[in-house]
Formats: sequence, C-alpha cells, structure tokens
Amino acid sequence: MGSGRWSTNVYDAAAEYRAATGADPFDYSSRARAGHRSGWKAHRSLDPRGLTVRESRDSAEHPESLAIAVLFDVTGSMQSVPRVLQTKLPELFGLLLRKGYTQHPQILFGAVGDATCDRVPLQLGQFESDNRMDDHLGNIFLEGGGGGQMTESYELAMYAMARHTSLDCHEKRGRRGYLFLIGDELPYGKVKAREVRAVLGERIQGDIPLTALLPELQQRYDVYYLLPAGTAYSGNRKVLATWRRLLGQNVIELDDLDAVCETIALTVGLGEEAIDLQEGLEDLADIGSTSLETVGKALAAVARRRTGLAVRDTSRFHASPLDRGAAGGTDRL
Repeated sequence: MGSGRWSTNVYDAAAEYRAATGADPFDYSSRARAGHRSGWKAHRSLDPRGLTVRESRDSAEHPESLAIAVLFDVTGSMQSVPRVLQTKLPELFGLLLRKGYTQHPQILFGAVGDATCDRVPLQLGQFESDNRMDDHLGNIFLEGGGGGQMTESYELAMYAMARHTSLDCHEKRGRRGYLFLIGDELPYGKVKAREVRAVLGERIQGDIPLTALLPELQQRYDVYYLLPAGTAYSGNRKVLATWRRLLGQNVIELDDLDAVCETIALTVGLGEEAIDLQEGLEDLADIGSTSLETVGKALAAVARRRTGLAVRDTSRFHASPLDRGAAGGTDRL
C-alpha cells in the first residue's frame, strides 16, 4: 500500500457529492447501526482478524516514505473525533506537504474500543499516500460502546502496531514512524492472550504487560497520546498521570478538538526537525487556522524537548497571516 498522491480536489469532489446526496461520510457505520447488533462488525478493509502486517513501503513515487498512524477511541464521547479528522484532512496534508514537514507521508487510520465488551474493539486501515485514506477513515464503524470503567483496549491496538506493522522508514533508514493515540481513558495493564486470539485470531503464549510491550513499540514509533477537551475524562488526573508514566512528555492535552489535525501535523514537523514551534505557528497563521493558541499551548513541552524553544505568547497569531520569520516571541532555554 502507499502508492498514489493526495489530491484536495478529489477530496472536495467527494465531499460535495456527499453533501448533494445527503450521504454520511461514515456511511458504513450508519448502515451497520441501522441493522441488528448481531450484524455489527468491522469493515473488511479494517478488520484485524487474521492480520498479517500493515506496511508502509518506499516506491518510485515515494522513495522516502514516513509512516504516520492515527488511532482513536470511538467509545462514548469520543465518537466525534473521526468526524473532525475527516473534515480536516486537507489541513493535515496541506501542512505536511505544502509546508515541507515531510515529502512522503503515509497515513493509517484506526479505531479503538473495549475488547471486554464491544463487538468491534479494534479497526486498522492501511498506510496510504493518496485519497484512499479518506475511504478507510469513512469505513470505520462508530460503535460508541465501551465498558464505562475508564479503561479501553489501547494496549491491544499498541500490540497490533508493535507486532503487525512493517515500516521502510525504520527498517531502511533507522527513522521511527509516528503513532498518535487519541482518547480520554486508561489502557488496560496488559495485553491479554485471550483477547489477541478473539480479535486478531492469533495465539500467543501468555499475557504481555503493557510496560513490557511499550519499548518494543517505541523502537518503531514515536508514540503520542492526545487527550481532547470536551470528552468524558478530559483533564482527569489519573488518566494523565498514567499516560505520562508510560510516555513522558508525549502526552498532549488539547483545549479544542478542532485543533487535532494541526497538532498532529506540527508534532511531525517538530519530530522531523523541519520547523520549530514558532515557525509551525506561523504556518498555521498562513493557512488561516484559528487554533494557534491551542496548538501552541498543547505542544510547548514537546517543543522544549525537541528544539529548546518555548513560545511565550501565541495570541498574536490570531491576526492576519504572517510570513515566516516576521514575528518574535521565542526564548531559547
């Protein structure tokens, strides 16, 4: 997978067609939910059962591919996340490509539920470079379940990404991809062998503590956890403390869910050393984003670690678009 190129014109044409016909961008989910619960299942393009490997590969079109995976909780209040992502894909690609953060992104979308009670606890698309990623995103089943106990099966998704992905950026060039987990709850403490068997159809010898799996995952990916405002457990101290013990400063709180695509793009730009945070915020101003203050606040800790720069005041960027380098506002620590 991963051939072809993203086209905003193709995206816009599909969006216009859906608007004209009244089609839901998540048509598969709408149709499945209209039927009996016994028929609820992952779309065949995202079904992890029998999963061998999801690949991010170089090609003549994309000689230096970069794997970016975005997995989001679709339980309860988190069901709005994929809809926000779907509407803002052009902004994500505009920043990654036109601003030169990376030339050959390949993006995988997936969804996380609760393997203890949901019918569809895990969905994984393919790494794509073109508009097929919009198709995969639209095929996600929005179950809206969850167990109501402040835990979801993030660890099962992390297992699949650690054991069932293959990335040329890592294997050929020694560069890790990016994995963004978007949620508002805790992971379970271990990957359970019975759930791996039930969901993936794979037999493993025993349960795997999450703390033992995480170093394996981090060999392939820079792993981030994004916690948006307005969700059931946004700002919850236990959730934040647990994820920070696992991921350190790679835990990002978002004041506004609408800023999720811009936050992902700038995180990649920082990680690829294509920008510092100041330059990234200027890029947001250039595209007319209203999320500068939110993104600047969310990524301040990441930027300090990556570049040694901290943004002192991002409110100025709500003004008209700025040329890069036209504004100050950074201190070197």
